[in-house]
Amino acid sequence: MTTNSIATTAIRALSRARPAAQAKHVNGFATSCRRSMYYNARIPAITASSSRTRPRLQPHHQPIPFAQPAVISGSRTIFIQTESTPNADALKFLPNHPILPTGLSSPFLEYLSPRSTLAPPYPSPLAAQLLNVDGITSVFYGPDFITVTKSPETNWAHVKPEVFSLITEAVSSGAQIVNTVEKGAAESGQEGGEQDTLVYDENDSEVVGMIKELLETRIRPSIQEDGGDIEFRGFENGTVLLKLRGACRTCDSSTVTLKNGIENMLMHYIEEVKGVTQVLDQEEEIAMQEFAKFEEKLKQTKGPDAVASTVGKGSLDYAEA
Repeated sequence: MTTNSIATTAIRALSRARPAAQAKHVNGFATSCRRSMYYNARIPAITASSSRTRPRLQPHHQPIPFAQPAVISGSRTIFIQTESTPNADALKFLPNHPILPTGLSSPFLEYLSPRSTLAPPYPSPLAAQLLNVDGITSVFYGPDFITVTKSPETNWAHVKPEVFSLITEAVSSGAQIVNTVEKGAAESGQEGGEQDTLVYDENDSEVVGMIKELLETRIRPSIQEDGGDIEFRGFENGTVLLKLRGACRTCDSSTVTLKNGIENMLMHYIEEVKGVTQVLDQEEEIAMQEFAKFEEKLKQTKGPDAVASTVGKGSLDYAEA
């Protein structure tokens, strides 16, 4: 009897506790669901870094194609660098663009007068425009650079902006810097357009071949770096005959370059070489003779200390107070 009553009491207690536990469980689950919905409503926007949770597109969604950038054919960057040279009257311009026409055997062209820029076989519209600038006396084209020389009395501050503008316009237009036309029997308007004088010739002697090789490999790169070039004019009685071009043609230190640089190197490697001499053209010889006469007359007028200059004591424009 006692045992049955205890079991009955336990069953009744358990029956009363079960609904309460079930209600508590249901209430807790509902609260958890509400919290989950509350938190899910505050999920941040999906970013590119959250690739694991990125939603997948449904079949009826079509991806938007990305627009491809237009390809500009033939575009190039125009960058013109300016370098000074040992010659204060010459500036070197590097336009990052080939200057000489393809197939030209000579490594340079030089224009010394407006007429030469129009004459065959290599007229140049750019050289014509540059020589029309007041104070510009010559234009020199190397393989990848342009050397512009002015007169001593011209200030670079006055002419450099215009020179730079003309070169920039010519390069950016895409037109040929130098044109090629057929020439007559005796026509030759430019200097250095015939053939590279440093090219090996099978008729050259062994000594001449060694001289040309040294000039080509050891000396020409340095002279081109200074905005000029060099020509080989012959080898006579132990003397090497050379011609400087570009910025080196009118440079005051050209004699030092010939004697201390080129002559010493050639005499060191080739014992047959006894000296180096610069060859002057007929016009240059006349100019040198006229300048020598002018200096002599100046010394007679203003004394032995007078110099052919336009600045300082003893010059043409100097007057005693």
